Amino acid sequence: MANKIKDTDYLAISARVRAMETTLLTAERMERLLEARSDEEVSKLLQDCGYPELDAARPEAMDAALSQAREELLTDLGDGAPDPRYIDIFKLKYDYHNAKVLVKAEAMGIDAGRLLLDGGRVPASGLAENYQKEQLGGLSLRFQSAIREARETLAASHDPQLADLALDRACYEEMAQLARETGSGFLQGYVRLAVDVANLRAAVRVARMGKGSEFLSQVLLPGGSVSQRTLAAARGEELSALFQNGALAQAAELGAKAARPAGGSLTAFERECDNALTRYLGDARRVPFGVETVVAYLYAKEAELTAIRTILAGRRAGLDGAVIRERLRETYV
Repeated sequence: MANKIKDTDYLAISARVRAMETTLLTAERMERLLEARSDEEVSKLLQDCGYPELDAARPEAMDAALSQAREELLTDLGDGAPDPRYIDIFKLKYDYHNAKVLVKAEAMGIDAGRLLLDGGRVPASGLAENYQKEQLGGLSLRFQSAIREARETLAASHDPQLADLALDRACYEEMAQLARETGSGFLQGYVRLAVDVANLRAAVRVARMGKGSEFLSQVLLPGGSVSQRTLAAARGEELSALFQNGALAQAAELGAKAARPAGGSLTAFERECDNALTRYLGDARRVPFGVETVVAYLYAKEAELTAIRTILAGRRAGLDGAVIRERLRETYV
């Protein structure tokens, strides 16, 4: 940026965000959604949170409306933020999701259209069109190289997980690079914690699969607070010690139990990983104005959309409220 961005440059957008926070889905509002007696009541509750009228009888239309709400939010905050790179960090995952879809669809000879998501730095339709034409010049160099690597990996190994890993690694590298460029310690801490969460999840899953450190070292990501080598060498029950002094202490304890073949609840572990990220960003509520306010609200809103989808899908499936509740994460407010 030509001039250094100051926290005071975020006074106006921070004030807007504080007003928008009043409509976020609180724990109490989630309970009301779970206990609603009809789809009409659910729709009314969501309208009170700022969502358009949703028809629960048309799940595809409702999902499209929620996706549209997410895209509008990203655009709105991106347009209003003095430095759009803070928003780009959250847009990256949609670009990389779409790249995964395109690479695998090409290999299988199927249409990727319905699986693509808008909300990234590049419109999904534009990315798909340029991918087909092999015209990726408008993308970041790291994104371009990751797409090529994923395609080559899938063609050589026929293993979609290895292709996904190439794109995941690039995604987190781009997130870390953007965070460093902004100079925000808060944002760099968020990316580092996100890498730790991804690596801890990988360690637990690999342990449950009965695979060893050599396999784990291939799937771990760089940039976390615990080195890849240290994490790869740890046995499942040692995970809690590696994270005992940080934000993932409770998640790692649950992960150590879940890592056993017949161990603890994987659902509880996964939920606590997400809760750790929410709590980290929740500290931004004590900041009156600044980049933290915008970043934390964006994360909170995306987590809210996930919670709404979880509740609505559970209701459609006829699940008991207690079962759905186990899958929900802590709320930002």
